[in-house]
Amino acid sequence: MARGLRGRAGRVAAALSLTLVVAACSASNPSDEESGGGGDELIVAAVNVPGGFDGDVLTPGTQHTVTQLYEPLVGYGVKEAEGGASEVDATVIEPRLAESWEFAEDELSVVFKLREGVQSNWGNELTAEDVQWSWDKSKDQGRTGAFIGEVSNVESVEVVSDYEVKFNLTDPSPILLRALTLYTPSIYDSTEMKKHATEDDPWALEWIKTNSAGFGPYYVDEVKAGSEAIFKANPNYYGDEPHFTTVVYRSVPDASTRVQLLQAGSVDWIEELTFQQLNELEKSDGVKVQSVAGNFQARALMNPNYEPFKDKRVRQAINFATPHEQILTNVFAGRAQQSRGPLVSTIPCYNDQLWSYETDVDQAKALLADAGFPNGIDITLEYSGLNWWEEPLGIQLKDGLAKAGIRVNLKRIPDADMTARAAITERNLPFFTFYEQSIVLDPGYSMLLTSTPDGSADRNAYDNPELTKLIQQANVITDETQRCELINQAQQIHLEDASWIYSAEIGGHEAMGEDIEGWVWHPDNHERWADLSR
Repeated sequence: MARGLRGRAGRVAAALSLTLVVAACSASNPSDEESGGGGDELIVAAVNVPGGFDGDVLTPGTQHTVTQLYEPLVGYGVKEAEGGASEVDATVIEPRLAESWEFAEDELSVVFKLREGVQSNWGNELTAEDVQWSWDKSKDQGRTGAFIGEVSNVESVEVVSDYEVKFNLTDPSPILLRALTLYTPSIYDSTEMKKHATEDDPWALEWIKTNSAGFGPYYVDEVKAGSEAIFKANPNYYGDEPHFTTVVYRSVPDASTRVQLLQAGSVDWIEELTFQQLNELEKSDGVKVQSVAGNFQARALMNPNYEPFKDKRVRQAINFATPHEQILTNVFAGRAQQSRGPLVSTIPCYNDQLWSYETDVDQAKALLADAGFPNGIDITLEYSGLNWWEEPLGIQLKDGLAKAGIRVNLKRIPDADMTARAAITERNLPFFTFYEQSIVLDPGYSMLLTSTPDGSADRNAYDNPELTKLIQQANVITDETQRCELINQAQQIHLEDASWIYSAEIGGHEAMGEDIEGWVWHPDNHERWADLSR
């Protein structure tokens, strides 16, 4: 009771101190009166107010919130994690909007049977036409959802009947079901979306900047530019009724302020903290921190197209000289685990037995000498402020690599430069820090994304034709044992080529009020409000 009273008083104070008087854009849902007042309220201290609610256009705050609005055809199972939290189980696929599915004998198509009677927040019933319209939208936009369709070997989506939709495939797809757990391509209420479409905007992209039309547990009620967005529980949701009938997603850009608000009981949940802040919060009354292995990788990348990184021996030497334990302690405050390859431990086919780069300064020196650098090398490591750990990681690398005669000059570049130069159209950074996460927990998807020339996250332009061929083969084979054999070979090649410093799996960590229960870790690293209760 004490925390409840403290939280209620704190919320009033937070509202007075944080809420700006701004013009509001609000949705006029036909369900507004039904969901109305009453019920419990969840307050989230976020970094930004969402810039829109289109899963294919990732403006700040979008990914965090579209996961609450749009329901996937299928979902992962859930299992217990260490420390009292729960996490998705990538080996189990369960029905969501689709109640069942059946692959053709040749595995070149699959028909999904939709649940009947599922309604959006606007009261329109889900049909196969909604699924087809939504996938056509993503394909036409040519962004995230289109990429998901391409790597899942989806050629087209067609309506079979009101409640049956068929996915036609170019090849058998071991990725498809796992990819369909994602927030994109989102399944929209196409009946409502079409009302707001125009000749110049056939997919109603302008309208969904401040509105939503989905079959998920929440919908957009109001957006206050620069201040907060308010979400209401969808009274038509087919699943369990959410505990929280209102979610206030409030902009609090400063991380230390977010920490203080949680400590004061003024908010229930906060985003994006350093590990030092998480450790501090663990000591606070009224606060709970939960962690899982997650899927984030903190890395430093070497571009093999630039000297001295063209020589594999130099890249291997840098890996052997990396002070792994020092990094885990000094940068990640003991909350991370050693990354041991291109896959993270939560992805099937992960094999840590292939790892060979325990810190060995003598081996690093020998490799450098063999490569023609007996007196060491001078290199520049570029980093940005995109992630809080980039500069600390650079400092520890500079200190550790110096012991092997690898002299590192640290150079901070603007965040925008890092994003642009690491993009698929540029990839011109010789040595730099960058994070990665595979939001599809599939080994073939992950390695295609990060380690082949066509992958949008192959940021260091790594290109080994033998590895690429293995991944291409693995992504048209549905037998998991055969796939893992191919993936193991690819992991071995990746490690031998050593174009990454495999620094750390930094885990998934969330800080919340001690009375909040039910958090389940998802691979997009955003909680689901419908999982939570007080």
